[in-house]
Amino acid sequence: MALNILYVMIAVLLIGVAAYAKAISFIDSLAIIGAVIGCGAFLLLLACMGIFGAAKHHQICLFFYMVILFLLFLIQFSLAVALLALNKDTQDTLIEKAWEAENITLSKDVNCCSLHAWKKGDKTCSSSLRCCEGQNANSLCCGGKADVPCPCESCKKKLSPLVEMACKITGGVSLFISITEIFGVAMTVRYRSQRNPLSNANHYL
Repeated sequence: MALNILYVMIAVLLIGVAAYAKAISFIDSLAIIGAVIGCGAFLLLLACMGIFGAAKHHQICLFFYMVILFLLFLIQFSLAVALLALNKDTQDTLIEKAWEAENITLSKDVNCCSLHAWKKGDKTCSSSLRCCEGQNANSLCCGGKADVPCPCESCKKKLSPLVEMACKITGGVSLFISITEIFGVAMTVRYRSQRNPLSNANHYL
């Protein structure tokens, strides 16, 4: 039972870390991090099932708990490896797809201008950006008339380290938690083989 209480706390931690990582990346379309959040929510429900099974020493409940926990380990371990293995090209592709879908929102959230270096005619910059305040408001990219280099960084340059950090944080925590899950499977196998302390001792005589 103590292990499942620990799993409740671990599940909350996993959900919180994954949600934080998704928030700092500013990209809502990172489905793989969303999948990790889903694993955390499922682990929370599974821990409740484990607490019930352990308290009642319910063999059927513990059996399904053990099987589902093992499947969850496989899924979560795969997601963790995938997150940690994401190379820069794949991360850049994710950023570009997110930019196509929500460039104005990303530009304001990250305080950046254009996906790559700003060019005339690019309408993703606006005077409302923080990088366009003060003297920078006179530059062309901020809506001014001064033909000077854009004071705002490109969005890809600002988003790349954030996406990389989000993947590493979520992947690392998910990998660690998945290892504890295989330990939980082994503990459940051992616990199921023990005599139920709530049963009548005369049945074993």
